[in-house]
Amino acid sequence: MLPTAFLFPGQGSQELNMGRDVAEAQSSAMDLWLLAEKHSGLTLREIYWGDEGSAPAPEMSDTRALQPALTVVNISLWLALKDKAASMAVIGAAGHSLGEFSALCAAGVLGVEDVVKAVCERGKLMAGAGKEGHGMAAVVKLPLATVEQIVDKAAKQSGAFLRIANHNSPAQFVLSGERPALDAASALVKEAKGRAVPLAVSGAFHSPLMSEPANAFAKVLDDLRWQSARFPVCMNVSGQSETDPGVLKAMLTAQMTSSVLWTTTMQTLYAAGARRFVELGPKAVLAKLVGQNLEGVDDAIAQSVGGMDALLAL
Repeated sequence: MLPTAFLFPGQGSQELNMGRDVAEAQSSAMDLWLLAEKHSGLTLREIYWGDEGSAPAPEMSDTRALQPALTVVNISLWLALKDKAASMAVIGAAGHSLGEFSALCAAGVLGVEDVVKAVCERGKLMAGAGKEGHGMAAVVKLPLATVEQIVDKAAKQSGAFLRIANHNSPAQFVLSGERPALDAASALVKEAKGRAVPLAVSGAFHSPLMSEPANAFAKVLDDLRWQSARFPVCMNVSGQSETDPGVLKAMLTAQMTSSVLWTTTMQTLYAAGARRFVELGPKAVLAKLVGQNLEGVDDAIAQSVGGMDALLAL
């Protein structure tokens, strides 16, 4: 069996009816939805579950609902796979932004209820931190060096803050900052023959502009019960794998104001021996990035597990 790394997606991976088939097949998964509804105070199943072909509810993108709902889906998939995973050669796990909480739960660092409570609070804090004039934009089809030059130039031209918030692949980045700098960067991206896409988010996530909610969330993390990891978790802040609960807590505490080093994360897991990357979550966003981040590698495979059929086939 190929050495395996489990990947857990974050915000942006949501879709209609995510996690529904698992919850309807397994009472333990349905219990997670009920737990998340209790702690969030939101009718999450009404928001995310609907008739096929119906338009997704606008609330699906609300970070207060999205963070607990997507975390429940990720963890439900892990718990359904947990017994089978015990016989696998697990190299480690990683989660993209919000998905890092699911990875830490899978590794036994944080308990299920602690994670659900934490992401409910995280969603509320991040929603409340949204400010007029702050935002994010995805940039594709340009290399890192060009994007770094654009960020520096846009910040100087506008006099506003801007940084690369997500290094998703060698040709996919997310910028975070103040609107004048984002607008200047978008124009420069177009000049460089790239593409900039504004994201529908309420704040400048993964940047120092999130320091106020990050400080408040640090107190939430202090109240959680931290355990040593059963297998390494490769963290967004450093792109390195860790098992020590103190180090993991420090990195998660810094995550809200730090960039997501996903490319480094994938390369670290591959260097550690991972040759199969299994994404647990909807839409296969991270599975699609495996090949982009491991360009030239021909011995790694990526799989997406988003529901019961994929679970049974794994």
